[in-house]
Amino acid sequence: MSHFARRQGWVIGLFALLIVLFIATRIIQPGYGSGDFGSLARAVLPYAFAVAAQTVVVIAGGIDLSVAAMMALTSVTAASMMAGASEEYALFVVAFVLAMGFVLGALNGLLIVVTRVPDIVVTLAMLFVLQGAALLVLGAPGGGAAEWLKAMISGTVPIPGLPDAIDAWVPKALLVLIVCLCVIWIPLRRSRLGLSIYAIGSSELAAFRSGVPVKRTRIIAYALSGLFAAFGGLALTMSTGIGAPIPGPYLLASVAAVVLGGVALGGGKGGLLGPIVAVFVLRLVRTDLTLLAIDPNVTAIIEGAIMVAVVMFGAFITMRSRQQ
Repeated sequence: MSHFARRQGWVIGLFALLIVLFIATRIIQPGYGSGDFGSLARAVLPYAFAVAAQTVVVIAGGIDLSVAAMMALTSVTAASMMAGASEEYALFVVAFVLAMGFVLGALNGLLIVVTRVPDIVVTLAMLFVLQGAALLVLGAPGGGAAEWLKAMISGTVPIPGLPDAIDAWVPKALLVLIVCLCVIWIPLRRSRLGLSIYAIGSSELAAFRSGVPVKRTRIIAYALSGLFAAFGGLALTMSTGIGAPIPGPYLLASVAAVVLGGVALGGGKGGLLGPIVAVFVLRLVRTDLTLLAIDPNVTAIIEGAIMVAVVMFGAFITMRSRQQ
């Protein structure tokens, strides 16, 4: 138990911070209940997938600036294809959009590996390419979403044997997030590929000398990032019922949550649980600021300042670790 506490100390601290924020939220608004928590879970869903996309790449020693634009493109693609279509056709759309995200992510990785241009430059260029493509698909918010998709994140999950009062605190959006991430992350983390991703993040040269296929692993890491970004795009369409071609504030939020979640910006260290908890922390901070009736512009400034401070702190820790 003590060994687990030492290894997961950062994540445990984040959980404690999340509990403190929940208590503060109940103090600010005593009526804050299960319905509000469900709304929080739905709001967190696209952010959580953006964070998952960024986490995989950062662990591999890179960064992906195209995450938000890829979410926008997959969102409008799904919304435009499902507009006026049958409920059954939406199954094909979901599979197509996820495959598209995987391929676009792999293209990012391929360009980085083949051209040897720094990932920050390649993904920044792809940000503009994907953003333009999203506007070509839908020039303005529109499209539609299948009813069964929207129902997947609306309401709560009835758990046999538990009182309704407890069921009300298990929103479908949270269950969808847990299932989607666990189905991909847990097998990956325990696989040889997962170990290779951590290895190239720790030391690309050492990984190469150990027989790790560095180029292929990097491409797959970016492909998985694209897959998670596609999940995020679908989450946007599911939560709003339409597609939005303008990328949301997911890029800086994803980097901030990755750092706050204990993932080293230099790569090779961290996991997915910490960044996901960090997303809830950051979104709950926004909720508390809103409940305190703070001006939205001031709220945006505070959120931005928190994110910048977190990213700068992460960069400082990375530089210190490289100097030692």
